Amino acid sequence: MELHDVWFVLIAVLWTGYFFLEGFDFGVGILTKLLARNRPEKRVLINTIGPVWDGNEVWLLTAGGATFAAFPEWYATLFSGFYLPLLVILVCLIVRGVAFEYRVKRPEENWQRNWENAIFWSSLIPAFLWGVAFGNIVHGVKIDRNFEYVGGVGDLLNPYALLGGLVTLTLFTFHGTVFTALKTVGDIRERARKLALRVGLLTAVAALAFLLWTQAHTGNDRSLVALVVAVVTLVSALAASQAKREGWAFALSGVTIVAAVAMLFLSLFPNVMPSTLNPDWSLTVTNASSSPYTLKIMTWCAGIAMPIILLYQGWTYWVFRKRIGTQHLAEPAH
Repeated sequence: MELHDVWFVLIAVLWTGYFFLEGFDFGVGILTKLLARNRPEKRVLINTIGPVWDGNEVWLLTAGGATFAAFPEWYATLFSGFYLPLLVILVCLIVRGVAFEYRVKRPEENWQRNWENAIFWSSLIPAFLWGVAFGNIVHGVKIDRNFEYVGGVGDLLNPYALLGGLVTLTLFTFHGTVFTALKTVGDIRERARKLALRVGLLTAVAALAFLLWTQAHTGNDRSLVALVVAVVTLVSALAASQAKREGWAFALSGVTIVAAVAMLFLSLFPNVMPSTLNPDWSLTVTNASSSPYTLKIMTWCAGIAMPIILLYQGWTYWVFRKRIGTQHLAEPAH
């Protein structure tokens, strides 16, 4: 296996880790409107991700940086062609981080409500747009002979990509409901489990349609295996949630995300961005990659840094592993 193939796999792993972790993170933000009935319950939901949300975003920064260094042509075409949706995602992530920090800085009702609305929308919009972006990457976009995107924003809003956005939105919301059931106690835990069933059924329908479409369009034997795993684990996560096995439900919903993202990358390889104008103009792991020396240096750096990142992030989750409820909330200090 060549180094550019290795880095394609590593970038796929980074995006998978990001969607696994930020998926429930976005889901909890969406649940502040769908599940919480009052401000204390919103505080409980936000507190479940409070210690980890910023660490989860490290995976996005690493995935973007790795793409820039390992596949500069891919990075340039992707970020120039998808400039507007990626800018919207970036603004949402900035607003979301500010909202987490500033929400309780003042006691006024309007102040806190506005920041809570910001958390909801800045969670929902990226959850949808990431699916649209990856749907276009897999399905293909208008790339010319110079490897430049020559389409418009409207070209990105095609049926396949919009269905991909619906899948990530519902899947992340489902992932967030089972995480909430795992991390909370009392009435909010029971309502999260009931909501997980409704959201999970919608997710199953949308995901099955999207994955079958992907398999029919660009799939292969390996992507078919990932498709089967994604469907089986999603159904199993629903069953585990209803059986009050929240730990299993969360693990299985996470495996569903891993399998679904793996299917996209398996069906994409060896392309990184297919061209719908001419297959010969597609960006591949070969023509989009950096020099072998650059990839070699990156491999050594990744081998040293990745274990450290995994250790400190795993330690964070271990420290904040206990369930919480409204009875655990401290009086707000302004």
